[in-house]
Amino acid sequence: MEEKLSSVAKNFTPSPIQELSHLAQRCNAINLAEGFPDFPAPVRIKNAAVSAINSDFNQYRHVQGICDHLAAAMKKMHDLDVNPLTDIAICCGQTEAFAAAIFGVIDPGDEVVLFDPSYETYEGCITMAGGVPVFVALDPPQWTLCPGKLLKSFTGRTKAIVWNSPHNPTGKVFSKEELEVIAEACCRWDCLAITDEVYEHITFDDKKHISLASLPGMQKRTVITSSLSKTFSVTGWRIGWAIAPAFAASAIRNIHVKITDSAPAPFQEAALTALTSPPEYFEGLKKEYEFKRDFIVKVLTSIGFQIHFKPQGSVFLFAELPKNCLLSDVEYAKELVKEAGVVAVPGCGFFHTKLSMEPSSEASCNYQKRYVRFAFCKSIATLAAAAQKFSDLKNATRYEHP
Repeated sequence: MEEKLSSVAKNFTPSPIQELSHLAQRCNAINLAEGFPDFPAPVRIKNAAVSAINSDFNQYRHVQGICDHLAAAMKKMHDLDVNPLTDIAICCGQTEAFAAAIFGVIDPGDEVVLFDPSYETYEGCITMAGGVPVFVALDPPQWTLCPGKLLKSFTGRTKAIVWNSPHNPTGKVFSKEELEVIAEACCRWDCLAITDEVYEHITFDDKKHISLASLPGMQKRTVITSSLSKTFSVTGWRIGWAIAPAFAASAIRNIHVKITDSAPAPFQEAALTALTSPPEYFEGLKKEYEFKRDFIVKVLTSIGFQIHFKPQGSVFLFAELPKNCLLSDVEYAKELVKEAGVVAVPGCGFFHTKLSMEPSSEASCNYQKRYVRFAFCKSIATLAAAAQKFSDLKNATRYEHP
């Protein structure tokens, strides 16, 4: 009966990242693959969730207070005027908010520009909507945006651009100058922007996250998606949102209701506590993750990984394999599980740029099989255990000469 599956379902395969997480569980390996914390969430928001359950907030629910807090935060962080009654849709995590945004604006045949490398969910949502992904490669090793490449990617069929910063998997925080290039292209071609800003509060070295919506002419054409997940270490609670012009927010809300009806009621209540966290919480979050970033950079550098680009934000390090390593990223990740008991994500799964027919193209794209993503949103104990495992690889010459 498999022939009864839709063409979309037939073309989808299991998420490599989730499969690696399952592998880590089966092998009792250290999971540096998936971007979820293995340490406790803040006590005050856990207590708020428990209180909500004990108060019987267990039915379909829309907590307007979340929208009120988000509107205030947008004004404070980005000087954006957001109407909490019309411009915000609460969803089951950023993933649903993003998917609903795509389904709300993309018709079959519409082109959507994305940056490469990029998180796997984006392309999947676009293809489910019948859209056509158009990838623009960020230039390694600094993952810089080439304005010429971006402008050439826009056509009369371009409906939207997807933008993620701080960026998964590279940890790049897009600069104001790069955002100006993106905004100019959107305005010139009258396109929408759909953003993923889940790491907005996790930036390092005095880097500041700037929302694309804050640039001139962009708020009216931008859908911002984000969530509680990364900022408050509650990836399983599934509380996210879309902030958009009223016409788009309404469409997203309608799609959300048809698919899931309501985000989890007790966790919506707990979100009120999370969103009123003091400034000290966010500063502490940055410092903690900056320390962990520096720790994993030092560990990987010590075993030969090439760290050309130190993450400016997010919870990921995108590291190039040691210079003399003849293994591909996939081969190395498999050996890492087998020999060291550590799971990481091969970088090729984040790349989508197809090679051109030019003879030099294959060589120029070899870097796509040279990167591995490590998640450092783990406890110090977990990272220290991984460091010990890595130290055992120092003299394993086969990683350099298989």
